Amino acid sequence: MPVRNRLAEMHDEITAWRRDLHEHPEILFDVHRTAGVVAEKLRSFGCDEVVEGIGRTGVVGVIRGRSTGTGRVIALRADMDALPMEEITGLEYASRTPGAMHACGHDGHTAILLGAAQYLAETRNFDGTVVLLFQPAEEGGAGGLEMVNDGVMDRWNVQEVYGLHNMPGMAVGQFAIRSGPLLASADEFTIRLEGKGGHAAVPHQAIDLVLVGSQIVQALNAIVSRNVDPVKHAVLTVATFMTESDTQNVISHSVKLRGTVRCFDADMRDLVQERLTALTTGIAASHGAVAHVQYDRGYPPTVNHAAQAEFAADCAEAVVGPDKVDRNTPPVMPAEDFAYMLEARPGAYIFLGNGDTAMCHHPAYDFNDDAIPVGCSWFAELVERRMQAV
Repeated sequence: MPVRNRLAEMHDEITAWRRDLHEHPEILFDVHRTAGVVAEKLRSFGCDEVVEGIGRTGVVGVIRGRSTGTGRVIALRADMDALPMEEITGLEYASRTPGAMHACGHDGHTAILLGAAQYLAETRNFDGTVVLLFQPAEEGGAGGLEMVNDGVMDRWNVQEVYGLHNMPGMAVGQFAIRSGPLLASADEFTIRLEGKGGHAAVPHQAIDLVLVGSQIVQALNAIVSRNVDPVKHAVLTVATFMTESDTQNVISHSVKLRGTVRCFDADMRDLVQERLTALTTGIAASHGAVAHVQYDRGYPPTVNHAAQAEFAADCAEAVVGPDKVDRNTPPVMPAEDFAYMLEARPGAYIFLGNGDTAMCHHPAYDFNDDAIPVGCSWFAELVERRMQAV
C-alpha cells in the first residue's frame, strides 16, 4: 500500500521532533540528550521494552505484534549522531550547539524511525517482534559495531536488519538499492618519512623528503590504475602532505602524508594495503630515507544480502510505485557502519530521496521533511509484509 494515512497525519508532529533534534546536535557517543528523547518517546508510544545504554549510548525499543507465533524478529535501525561542523543554513531551527550540526540527516533518520515506531505500537498489525535500533557514533565511531558487540542481535534474537539513508539529488518519493556492495570500506593511512634535513641551497648534503614524498604520491596514485582489476573499483587519495617546516630555504628532516582508501571487497583492501606499503618503503629506501607506514582498517563495505535487498525493493515499490524504485543503483564510495550489522545478520540498506538539497556533510545541508512519511511507510511496510498478521 502507499504512504499510510496515519503516517501522513503524523507528518507535522514527526517534523517537529526532527527539527528539535536538529537544533540540539550531539557528536559520536555523546548523544545523551538525543538518546533520552528517543527513549522517552518510545515509552510514551507503549513499546514493550525500552533499553538504554546499548553500545554505550544506544537505545533499543521492542514492539511485539498481535501475535508472536511465527517467531519472526526484524530489526530496524537509525543513527542519531551529528557532525563536528558549523551550520550555515540560517534556518530558524538551526543548530544551537557551536561546532556541531546534523549535516548528514541522522536527525531525519531518527525521526522517521520514531514515527514508524509510534505507528507500529498503535496498530500492531503484524505477527512477530520489531526491534528498533537507535545507534550512536555512525560518523567515525563505529557505534554499529559497538551495538553488535554489546549483543544486540543475540539478546533479541534478531533475524534480519534494515536501514535507510537519505540521498540528496534524488527526488523525494524515490528509492535506490542494489544487491551486493552498496557502499565502500573506509581505510586510513599515515606515512611518516624520515631523512636528513638541511639547507635548501645545498640539497646534495640532505635527503629531500619533499621529493621523496612527491614520488610516493605519484606511485600511490598508480595503484588503482595499474594494480586493481579494471572491472573492480577502488579509490586511493593522498589528502595531506605536511613538513615540519614552512620555511622556503629549509629541507625538512621529516614529512607526513595522510589519506584514505575505499574498496568494495576484502581482496581489494588487501591488495591496496600491500602495494601501498611496498611502494612507500621501496621508494623511501631508494633515496636513503626511512618510511613508517600505519594502515588502519575502518568500516568494511556495506553489502546488501540478495534476498533481503529484493524484499526491501518490493516494499519500496509498494509505497511509491515501481517507477520510483531503482533496484540496481550504482555503488558509491562513502562508507557506513551499518556494514557491521549486515555482517552480523542478513538485511539491506536503501537510499531515500532527499530532493534538490546540499550534499551530506556540507554546512548548508538540511534533511528534507517531505521525505518523512515515505520513509516511515517503508519501515512499516517491511514489518507488515514480512510478518503478516494471521
